[in-house]
Amino acid sequence: MTRPESPLSPPSGPLQPGSAWAAPTLTEEAYARLEEMIVTLELAPGSVVSEAILGRLLGIGTTPVREALQRLAREHLVQVLPRRGVVVTGVDLHHQLHVLETRRELDRMIARAAARRARPAERAALATLAREMAAAAEAGDLRAFLRQDGQLNQALAQAARNPVAAAAVASLHAVARRFWFHHHRAEDELAETAGLHAAVAIAVAEGQEQAAAEASDRLIGHMIRFARRSAPALDPDEGTIA
Repeated sequence: MTRPESPLSPPSGPLQPGSAWAAPTLTEEAYARLEEMIVTLELAPGSVVSEAILGRLLGIGTTPVREALQRLAREHLVQVLPRRGVVVTGVDLHHQLHVLETRRELDRMIARAAARRARPAERAALATLAREMAAAAEAGDLRAFLRQDGQLNQALAQAARNPVAAAAVASLHAVARRFWFHHHRAEDELAETAGLHAAVAIAVAEGQEQAAAEASDRLIGHMIRFARRSAPALDPDEGTIA
């Protein structure tokens, strides 16, 4: 039986320039589907699950599920408690601000490098992705946008050709997506956020390094302001993140 593809996360296999996504392994499939369930709050913050239950739910063996959970733990989405189960982490404003503070530097570097190093097929794919993001926003299709957000992150990381930076930032994307999904309320928010993502993709596709870096900064700045609006107050120590 063919398992359904996650509607949010891109396949986790490597994208070859000018080709389709490589078929994901069972571990990659388990990760993509569990990440989707966490990001969209189907697995609610604070809920306790087990490898066996998740394996039965996904129709995937225990070993791939365990490996996927280990990756999700590194990405701060679950906490694995030996002999007690797996706890889905909470949606935390301060953690989100720290994630975005880190992403601001890494995303800027990746966008600039991708604008410089992307291959023609990658530039074409990014231009297409920008158009698809605009179409998803116009249609109010939140799930399509979340899927495209994941695809954009992976495409930029590949085009930048800096595996160290890519590995460092990869663990931060799902946390940020979940926070946005959790607090998203209005279609106007989707349109603005999608437009800022598309601007990064377009600048990279056009090979404009400075414009790509500036578009990345505008996007992260928007996400920080969105996070701040989502909570009534911040501790003084958090007020320096801007």
